[in-house]
Amino acid sequence: MIARRLNEVGVYTEDGLRSLGAAEAHRRIRLIHPDATLPICYYLYSFEGALEGVHWDDLPESTKRSLRNQLGEQVGAGDAEEAV
Repeated sequence: MIARRLNEVGVYTEDGLRSLGAAEAHRRIRLIHPDATLPICYYLYSFEGALEGVHWDDLPESTKRSLRNQLGEQVGAGDAEEAV
């Protein structure tokens, strides 16, 4: 399902995701699926983890915070798995 949603926003390759960026890909998916539950760990963080070659949970908190800030989200460190 995640790959299909990436495809819906024009991302078909790692280079495509890298070009768009994790936060922008997540934002675009949210725009076309406004009522969907999109856990940031499975979408936003996983996208960035894929680009960095690490599991999403291994991303530093500073990276997670930066990604959330790019979305304009005010999600606390303990809320890493909440849907936004």
